[in-house]
Amino acid sequence: MTATAQDTDRFVDLPAGPRICHRIDGPDDGTPLLLIAGLGLDLTSWPQRMVDGFVERGFRVVRLDNRDAGRSSRIGVPPPGRLRQLLARPRPDAYDLADVAADAVGLLDALGIEQVHLVGMSMGGMIAQTVAARHPARVLSLTSIFSTTGHRRVGQPARSTLLRLARSPARTVEASVERHLAMLAHLGSTAFPPDEEVERAWATAVWHRGGDSGAGAPVARQIGAIQASGDRTAELARITAPTLVVHGDRDLMVHPTGGRATADAIAGARHVEIAGMGHHLAPGVVDRLVELTTDLARSTPSGDPR
Repeated sequence: MTATAQDTDRFVDLPAGPRICHRIDGPDDGTPLLLIAGLGLDLTSWPQRMVDGFVERGFRVVRLDNRDAGRSSRIGVPPPGRLRQLLARPRPDAYDLADVAADAVGLLDALGIEQVHLVGMSMGGMIAQTVAARHPARVLSLTSIFSTTGHRRVGQPARSTLLRLARSPARTVEASVERHLAMLAHLGSTAFPPDEEVERAWATAVWHRGGDSGAGAPVARQIGAIQASGDRTAELARITAPTLVVHGDRDLMVHPTGGRATADAIAGARHVEIAGMGHHLAPGVVDRLVELTTDLARSTPSGDPR
């Protein structure tokens, strides 16, 4: 990792315990927008073009590493074993999505941000949903990207994806990069292809940035958090923030039924299903996602970015 990249990382020690790494882009007086990444992903998983697009539209963009990802704290409890994960039986000492949502709110507190537009992808969408449901006064709008409700009959990964997820973590940077590219080939789409050179560089950098590479234990704990939270459909009905739900119709990680169920659960939510989109923020969809989120923000009271 370059010194420049390291210098942009900032840290907040939350009263509840975790140390949260974050980055901020855009003007100090910009409209706050918080990006929450998915399972096993760090804050650099948001494409720079997406971050820049939000900044150009007047947002102050905050990205964070969730607990057990990137440079944020690793949580000192044992991870669930493979059998527990397969049976969706989390350990009794597992943290849940509400705990991770509380980390995000704690970061906002530390930064002096009262209200924010929330954007979450995949597990990050679940976390953003939880923030919106449990801390409604803090949320100006919610954009949930290829995420789901936790109901076991919707949004489930394809069997082919589960088989790939069950593999042991890579032990070298080279293996990790190849694993990432192979998974991306599986989860992406021909309609919106990835930029392989960019993805290879990202996968190399994220290995070094995280310190423990693809590490099975942190990801397993995050899986445990999802499973410990169970079906959140009833909780989603409490969301009052204007909501946008975006999903691709070629998603092999979170079946499109997850997006439909999320939109159905939130009163007044707008559902946009993008033809040909998989489970990846590909170059061909980033601009549309920025525009959709910006349009939602502009439609909310006190939420207009300049």
